[in-house]
Amino acid sequence: MKQLHEFEIKKMIKLATDAREKSYSPYSKFRVGACLKTTSGAYYLGCNIENAAFSPSCCAERTAMLKAVYEGERDFEAIAIISDSLNYVAPCGVCRQVLAEFCNPNMPVICADCEGNYEVYELRALIPMAFTSDDMGAHNKQ
Repeated sequence: MKQLHEFEIKKMIKLATDAREKSYSPYSKFRVGACLKTTSGAYYLGCNIENAAFSPSCCAERTAMLKAVYEGERDFEAIAIISDSLNYVAPCGVCRQVLAEFCNPNMPVICADCEGNYEVYELRALIPMAFTSDDMGAHNKQ
């Protein structure tokens, strides 16, 4: 896992906290913000955006990732996630799968609590045996 400096981690948590303020979460009241950093040094922010039907809702991590991919980014260095919870917040299963599609398995995932305390995990620890394009190899060989 790439080592991130404490200053960089704190900066990303601050940016994720700022993104959390834009959350649209009238149903759950659970605000989440994310800051995705590219290897080029750009930051993409996201917040959770809910929908009354729930399934069309989008998590903060996917909002940030989709913005970055739309802008042409494909190489990512780290992501930080923060919510209003006293617990460290980690990406949901769907977000883990999206991160696995675009990110190196050893990418740092910074999971913070509402006070800015955090733990750093490798993406591979959050989604072991991720389904990736490599798994489609046998199908593609036919």
